[in-house]
Amino acid sequence: MHPMLNTAVRAARSAGDIIVRSSDSIGQLRIDQKGRNDYASEVDRSAEREIIQIIKSAYPDHAILAEESGAHQGNDYVWVIDPLDGTTNFLHGFPQYAVSIAMKHKGKLEIGVIYDPLRDELFTAERGGGAMLNNRRIRVTQPTSLKGALLGTGFPFKTDEHLNAYVGMFKALTTQCAGIRRAGAAALDLAYVAAGRLDGFWEIGVMEWDMAAGILLIKEAGGVVTDFSFNDKYMESGNVIAGSPKMHQLMYQLIEPHVTDKLK
Repeated sequence: MHPMLNTAVRAARSAGDIIVRSSDSIGQLRIDQKGRNDYASEVDRSAEREIIQIIKSAYPDHAILAEESGAHQGNDYVWVIDPLDGTTNFLHGFPQYAVSIAMKHKGKLEIGVIYDPLRDELFTAERGGGAMLNNRRIRVTQPTSLKGALLGTGFPFKTDEHLNAYVGMFKALTTQCAGIRRAGAAALDLAYVAAGRLDGFWEIGVMEWDMAAGILLIKEAGGVVTDFSFNDKYMESGNVIAGSPKMHQLMYQLIEPHVTDKLK
């Protein structure tokens, strides 16, 4: 295993331990509202500090982009961290949340780790090295049509700006597939696409720290990820379509007619 992947795994597991230990005392946690339907708890901050401390101990010159503390300056290596993706789920005791850590070098994703501490499921990827779940290789599914497909999504819950466009996409897809799931943790949704548990995924307004590790997982598992313009500007726009090459194409054809100018 790549030394940086080892570091990411160690940091993710350590943060996961903090999250699990705190899950029995959710009612006593301090919770801050960062924006509309956007919350952070002291667990988010504690887990993030733990991740950064482990990374900085190993690579003191590397840069950091973290959800809670923002950008930490450094060299061409950038660690992208979401210490607790699915905070709202966590605060309600809804068992769907994860730690997400990715590393970019000169803008290219090199390492991705998503850790579900409740199920002890560790999703890992190295650029050019494939994607794994608990040391078992994973691949995206290879459906030939939307019939029978299970898709994942995330609602645009922080703003109503793109709600009409999203509803149009949802209607177009839900009439063609077997089902759509909205579990509330984009990192895990993307990991599930890589592992074949979901056939595809789309969302409006995903943050970089929510998607970075999952995007590498999907690509290393044989999948395709684009924005709503069929380009690779998803980190900038936050708009994502992901799946196998065929599933991505099928989803894109139904999503594209509902894409407004502001979503391009």
